[in-house]
Amino acid sequence: MVVLSASPAEASESAVTTATTTPPTRVRRLRRFFLPVTYGYAALLIAVTALVAALSNSAQTKVVLHASTNLHNLLRGHFGTLFSSAFVIGDSDAALMIIPLLICALALAEMRFGSWHLVRIFLAGHIGATLLVAVGLWVAVEAEWLPMDITRAEDVGISYGAMALVGAFVVLLPSRWRPTWAITWLAVAVAGVIMGRTFTNVGHLLSVVIGLLAGYWALRTGRRTTLPRLTWSEIGMLATASVLGYMMLVG
Repeated sequence: MVVLSASPAEASESAVTTATTTPPTRVRRLRRFFLPVTYGYAALLIAVTALVAALSNSAQTKVVLHASTNLHNLLRGHFGTLFSSAFVIGDSDAALMIIPLLICALALAEMRFGSWHLVRIFLAGHIGATLLVAVGLWVAVEAEWLPMDITRAEDVGISYGAMALVGAFVVLLPSRWRPTWAITWLAVAVAGVIMGRTFTNVGHLLSVVIGLLAGYWALRTGRRTTLPRLTWSEIGMLATASVLGYMMLVG
């Protein structure tokens, strides 16, 4: 039997090809933690929260009302509040707990879905739920079911976008657990509406539905059916995101 050995030139070319097509394990691991949307959004959220916390109480109220997606602002064409409201957390004390939990949810979503898909789901929940709630409030005010004062209510925060992510995480679970995940979060959101009886609670329910629809749509189109199993660290992030979701819905 004759054993053919590669020439030095061929061996060198093969080594270069392998090195360029198969990145080292360490590089692949580092890429998983390259999360520009998570880090950028978290940095802006922390900066805005710190600036607002440094203001007087009256100034804080003005900032929050100016950034609110309430009916008063939207009817006057202040559509920039649909974005600015996502960078303001009304309660600076609560922000100390909310922001770390949110970072875990964002990081998991960006690792698993990618930066662009994370942004789409978050904005779909944040803007979609906001506009649906605004339409409902407009109808209720016009019909005199609710007082006019509700059109100037404070309405800022990250909860709608965060709840959409929680709903979309249904795609990360094994198929046998997906109905349980969906039913559980819908039940908790409905319980929040019954207990809280505010338009914000309704917005949370709508954002969960938006996230679930986004998740099931991805499954239906086959875009998220080949995701690898969750690692232990990702399971921890999912649990942390669940804590955030529970706080938002019934906390």
